[in-house]
Amino acid sequence: MLARSVTALSQALAAKEISSVELTQLYLDRIALHNPSINAFITVDARKSLAQAKAADELRAVGKGGAGAGPLTGIPLAQKDIFCSKGWLTTCGSKMLGNFVSPYDATVIERFNDAGAVMLGKTNMDEFAMGSSNETSYYGAVKNPWDRGRVSGGSSGGSAAAVAARLAPAATGTDTGGSIRQPAALCNLTGLKPTYGVVSRYGMIAFASSLDQAGPMGRTAEDCALLLNTMVGFDPRDSTSVSREKEDYLGMLSARADGKPLTGLKIGLPQEFFGASERTGCTAEVMHLVEEAIAEYRKLGAETVDISLPNMKLSVPAYYVIAPAEASSNLSRFDGVRYGYRAPEYGDLNEMYFRSRAQGFGDEVKRRILIGTYVLSHGYYDAYYLQAQRIRRLIANDFVAAFRQCDVIMGPTSPSTAFSLGEKAADPVQMYLSDIYTIAVNLAGLPGMSIPCGFANSLPAGLQLIGDYFCEAKLLNIAHRYQQATDWHLRYPPEIG
Repeated sequence: MLARSVTALSQALAAKEISSVELTQLYLDRIALHNPSINAFITVDARKSLAQAKAADELRAVGKGGAGAGPLTGIPLAQKDIFCSKGWLTTCGSKMLGNFVSPYDATVIERFNDAGAVMLGKTNMDEFAMGSSNETSYYGAVKNPWDRGRVSGGSSGGSAAAVAARLAPAATGTDTGGSIRQPAALCNLTGLKPTYGVVSRYGMIAFASSLDQAGPMGRTAEDCALLLNTMVGFDPRDSTSVSREKEDYLGMLSARADGKPLTGLKIGLPQEFFGASERTGCTAEVMHLVEEAIAEYRKLGAETVDISLPNMKLSVPAYYVIAPAEASSNLSRFDGVRYGYRAPEYGDLNEMYFRSRAQGFGDEVKRRILIGTYVLSHGYYDAYYLQAQRIRRLIANDFVAAFRQCDVIMGPTSPSTAFSLGEKAADPVQMYLSDIYTIAVNLAGLPGMSIPCGFANSLPAGLQLIGDYFCEAKLLNIAHRYQQATDWHLRYPPEIG
C-alpha cells in the first residue's frame, strides 16, 4: 500500500482491499518508527486520527444522505502546522505558539474534513514560514529522507519529508516565495502553488498576506489534482478569495496517449534562467537535468521558444522588502496578551510585550520583523516599500508579455540539490538566494509547480513549470504527460523501507 498513489489508495478503499483504520494505522506506525530521525511531524494524535478513519469507514459502508463517500474519504493526509485545526496544537513552528490549541478550523482543513480525509498530524516547518531549509523551526530541523545530513527545503519541509519518507501519501503546504516548490524539488515530489486567491487563506497563519498561498504536495500530478479539487473554492471569510467556477482538475487530466500528445504546446525558456552568463548560481548538474527534461518535452511534441523576463533579477530584493513589511504587520498580534507565549517574568505591560516577543520569536523571524518595520517607517516607506511594489508590477508585466509568446514557462526550481544542514544558516543572503527561481511567481500571483526531473549525485532535482493566471489545469496536464513518459516521480529514498 505504501507504494500506491493517493488515487490508487482511494480505489483500494472503495474496493475494500483495506479499511481506512488499517491504512491510517499503517502510516501512524511508520511515523512512530521514522519520525524521530527525520523530524517531519510536530504533532501526532493517533486517537483523533483513528477516530476520523473509523468515521470514514462507516461512511464508505453505509453512505451519508445518499451521497456516499468521495475520493478522499478515508485517505490519511499530513497537514502543515500553519493551518489552524480545531482541537490540535497549531504552532507555526514557533515557541510563540507552542501552547496554542486552535478553537476553529482553517478553510483548507474544514474542506478536507468535509471530504472525509484523515489528518495524520501537523508537519514541521520553518518558523512562521520564514526560511528555505526548515532549519528555523523551534522544534528542530527537518532531515531530508534522501540524505539525513541535508535539508528538506522550506518552509514546507516537514510536509515534503513526510511524503518522501512514506509517512503520508500526500500533504498540504504553503508557498510565499517558493515554500511548496523548493522542498518538493529537494525531496523528489510534485508540488503545486496555485494562482493567488484560488485557495482560501482563512485560518492559515499569515506571513505575507499578499504572497501566501496554500497548495498540495504529493507524488504525482494526479494526486495534486485530486487534493486541489478539495482545496479550491470561494470563501467569503477571505477577502482575497477569488469567486470563479470550480474546475475538476482530476477529471481534466488527459488519458495516456502514444505519439506526441503535446504537439502545439509552446514552452518559454527565459534567457535569465538559461543564459550562459546569467544562471543565477544554478549548478551545472541541476541545469543538465532541467535541459534533459525539456528535451523529453520536445519528444512529446512541444516546441520551445526563447523569452525574456528582464526584471527577474529584481525579484529577490523586491520580495525581501515586501514580505518582511507584511510580516512585521501580521506578527504584531503576537504580544503575549491574548494567546501564545508570555514571558514568565516582567515588570510592566511594555516589558511584558518586549520580553514575550524577544523570547517567543527566533532569530530569522526577528530579522524580518526588523527589516519590515524599517522599510515601513517614516522617511523610508517611499524609498523602499513603494519602490518594491512598483518593481513587483514590472515583474508581473514581464510574465504577461511572456505568455503572449508561450503556453508555459520552464526552468529550474532550485539552483542546487539539497545542501548540507547548517551550510547556509550563518549567511541569510545565501539562504534567500535558494528561492531565486521561485520568488517572481509569488510576486506576480501566478501558479507554479515543481516536478521531479532526475538525480545529481543521488539527490533529486526539480523542473519548475509556471503558468498563466488560473491555468492550474493546464499545468497539471503538462506535468501529467511528463510523468506518463518518465519514472523519476516513482523513486523513493533507498533507506526508507
